[in-house]
Amino acid sequence: MYSKQITVLGGSGFLGSELSDLLAKKNYKVVIFDIKKKSHLKANQKFIKGSVLNIQKLSKAIKGSKIVLNFAALADIDIARDKPIDTIKVNVLGTVNSLILCKKFKVKKFIQASSIYANSEQGGFYASSKKAAEDYIEKFYEEFKIKFTILRFGSLYGLGTTKNNGVNTIIDEALKNNILSYQGSSLAARNYVHVGDAAQDCIKSISRKYDNKYLNITGNKKIKINFLMKLLAKFMKIENSDIKYHNLKMEGHYVNVPRKFKPRHGSKLILKKYVNFEKSLRELIIERRKKII
Repeated sequence: MYSKQITVLGGSGFLGSELSDLLAKKNYKVVIFDIKKKSHLKANQKFIKGSVLNIQKLSKAIKGSKIVLNFAALADIDIARDKPIDTIKVNVLGTVNSLILCKKFKVKKFIQASSIYANSEQGGFYASSKKAAEDYIEKFYEEFKIKFTILRFGSLYGLGTTKNNGVNTIIDEALKNNILSYQGSSLAARNYVHVGDAAQDCIKSISRKYDNKYLNITGNKKIKINFLMKLLAKFMKIENSDIKYHNLKMEGHYVNVPRKFKPRHGSKLILKKYVNFEKSLRELIIERRKKII
């Protein structure tokens, strides 16, 4: 393991908050950096308010830590579709800002919260931003030897998540209307992972064993949506006849498994006649001589 001071960017969020508390229990000195204050701070937690786009405040959060975990992100696929520029700023530029400061302050390891969508053809602008961030993290290792671990998360659930979380959306509508409704297909399935299990995985990723590795953080079994809906119906005393599937095409979302990203190989365009290389090179020398002399 590394040094005991650790920074969690986005440490007031759903998973970031759970992780920050778990780190505190394990006697880490935790610096939490977020645009919103964490509701309850532990004795060995320090909060700094700010955005990953604010270099000055971000510097205060990263300085002194040997490990930085980045959970600061615009993480909703549907919101990202409508806000591509904001998605780039937070998910890509915010990550690069953090990496630059990790280099400056000699951080040993950078742990990135990514997504299983990052290696898929789905996920829209959100997936593109996560893939781009992963590429930058790899290059920072190649150039500056900042070790990394990439955590590709699946579908999270648990207490304290936002209202637009997939499971929360289903439960909230059922509580309001006594109907269990799913926008997609009854054939859909997810490897749901509880936030507590995900936080434990994050702790494990700090180990040198996982330096420069990509880790998929998902549940231990695939849950079919129709099983989930029937389970919720049982717990909430809703008739199975009141389970509705709208079979809408959910833009950017996968049904069972994300479709893997395929390299886009280019085809060469061939001209009938090309400029003579030697002749054009002589012309270039003559032109540059006139500029210099």
